Amino acid sequence: MVDETKLNQFIGKILGDLGGAFSVPMVRMGDKLGLYKALREHGPMTPNELAAKTKVAERYAREWLSHQASSGYLEYDPAAGKFALPPEQAMVFADVDSPVYLQGAFDLAVTMTENQPKVEAAFRSGKGVGWGDQAPCLFCTVGRFFRPGYHNNLVASWLPALDGVSAKLERGATVADVGCGHGFSTIIMAKAYPKSTFVGYDFHPASVEQARVHAEQHGVTANTKFEVALAKEFPGKGLDLVTFFDCLHDMGDPVGAARHVRQTLKPDGSWMIVEPAAGDRLEDNLNPVSRMYYAGSTMICIPTSLDQPVGAAFGAQAGYAKLSSAITEGGFSKVRKATDTPFNMILEARP
Repeated sequence: MVDETKLNQFIGKILGDLGGAFSVPMVRMGDKLGLYKALREHGPMTPNELAAKTKVAERYAREWLSHQASSGYLEYDPAAGKFALPPEQAMVFADVDSPVYLQGAFDLAVTMTENQPKVEAAFRSGKGVGWGDQAPCLFCTVGRFFRPGYHNNLVASWLPALDGVSAKLERGATVADVGCGHGFSTIIMAKAYPKSTFVGYDFHPASVEQARVHAEQHGVTANTKFEVALAKEFPGKGLDLVTFFDCLHDMGDPVGAARHVRQTLKPDGSWMIVEPAAGDRLEDNLNPVSRMYYAGSTMICIPTSLDQPVGAAFGAQAGYAKLSSAITEGGFSKVRKATDTPFNMILEARP
């Protein structure tokens, strides 16, 4: 027998979810057209005023503003007929350096939708979908999604949480950033520690090319370079630090990657592994953050791993126990959780 109260509660939840899904293109247009930026810079505006500032049609601006107000993304003053972007919402939609800037997540939602036909076929075949074969905008959106966390935490708290690593970087250390993507993590470290040298490695050639462009733009080519290489094959001996940012779980052979990292490090070197926040049991992960990560894992991470040799398919919610087991199997004697955020856990492995 159907419980009407439970049914109505569930319908309310689904309506909220559908409202969020329908909001994805609305938020992305607000970003692309500079609507959020204008509201942040100029304060409350009428549809006419916003349209004039951003050079869009007033009728579209009015409907977009109405949607944003009904979503709770903007505030509406009926007496003045004006819409405002509160400072809290601005941190999510307009401030690219905010720790909770989430425009990249809305882009990822579109990427996952574009990936659906390929992943749907993989569900039936059990095979993977190569990183380079997924949606064309995947690489830039992944970088945009993770960049705020790196910008706000990497130098300020993650590296200082490692044993003696910040001091080494200040003096001058040799670092490999593996799975660097578009190079945001590498460049952030290179700018903070100019006496150290950094090489970013990624197996996706187009991402490496884009990372080189970013290095030029940020003026770090003197102590930074980017190369194409696999995690189990990147060159290097006597490294002080190796970093993996949100990528170990994507690899086909995490144990093999760990084994290779161990061979490249100095005896007193460190390996920093940044991974999505996750508990070790499903019941620990029944929360809004893990909900997003499980979706991303299904549509991106699992297919990527299954396309590679071994195909361990750890997934984005592997958890500390599974990750640390792979790291120790790869030859590391010490693994610990150095620190964490609501979105990431930071592990340190020592030989």
